[in-house]
Amino acid sequence: MYKAVAWLKVDTQTILTIHNHVITKNSRIGVSHSEQNVWHLHIKDVRESDEGWYMCQINTDPMKSQTGYLNVVVPPDILDYPTSADMVVDEGSNVSLKCIAKGSPEPSIIWKREDGELIRFSNGTEVSSATGPILNITNVKRDHMGPYLCIASNGVPPSVSKRIKLVVQFSPSVWIQYQLIGAYDGQQVTLECFSQAFPKSVNYWAKDNGDIIPHSTKYVPEIIEDGYKLHMKLKIRSLGAEDYGIYKCVSKNSLGDMEGSINVYRIPDPNKFLQSGKRQQGYEDNIVAGSSKKVQEAHPKRYPNDTSRRISLEHEDIDLQSYYSDACCGHDDTSRLLHHFLPVLLVIILNNILHI
Repeated sequence: MYKAVAWLKVDTQTILTIHNHVITKNSRIGVSHSEQNVWHLHIKDVRESDEGWYMCQINTDPMKSQTGYLNVVVPPDILDYPTSADMVVDEGSNVSLKCIAKGSPEPSIIWKREDGELIRFSNGTEVSSATGPILNITNVKRDHMGPYLCIASNGVPPSVSKRIKLVVQFSPSVWIQYQLIGAYDGQQVTLECFSQAFPKSVNYWAKDNGDIIPHSTKYVPEIIEDGYKLHMKLKIRSLGAEDYGIYKCVSKNSLGDMEGSINVYRIPDPNKFLQSGKRQQGYEDNIVAGSSKKVQEAHPKRYPNDTSRRISLEHEDIDLQSYYSDACCGHDDTSRLLHHFLPVLLVIILNNILHI
């Protein structure tokens, strides 16, 4: 008796092949057999719809059959919709980023920041990655701004990702570290101001009367940008009488404006103190350069039993001026000014101690 072998798709009850003949109109289906009477069903370009139960059937009496299940795995694919596109939100609002993917097995979703920063939540927690198809951020802050990656994977390579950029809008804010700057005639100073804003702000320096300060040989403005952060500088060369006063750094965008003030005030030129100090050098030498034993000799009967005082006053090698020179290593104007006055101040303190 002729024994025919047939292949069927069980769930659809579709006859695919009988013996060497392909019955289905599906061009991707084929059949072959070897001399050992082993029959093979071939499916080209396997698709997810091919998954399911298949039966090999022999028309004996009784009929014999065997079934097998074809499990089709599909790499993940992120759907453009309803996956989120780039988003623009106001600072303080709530945002939900969505990432929907298909595949077999069902893909899992991981969120990360492209810049490597931690993802910060309103409850204070910070994580390097978050899981789930939806990333909820409440009370959005400016430091949430940046590109986020949703990564879909299911163990079937390749994994896929989508880049979603979160843009946070806020009005300008201004911060100034030094609001009072003392300077003298002819000195060069640099004013500094830090600003944050998005959308991108218009930034400039102005005088107290509102006049914008243009770039010139005297005034050199500079702006260093780092994303939504700005570092504003204003270099003022060779200060003159007209340069003292209030300076404003101004930042404006479509959501508002903000300004900060710096007061540049005049101080005495320390170089003039140094010059006048040279004229008084003889006076200082008489008071300071001698050993402190001379100070003690002016009051020979005071503290005869106070060895601690006598030791500190009679030490032959103490030179207050040279001591201060060794202790003070600065070479700026303030250090030179202190270097001029401190020895005299120390002598006054010693005299007050001796007269107690």
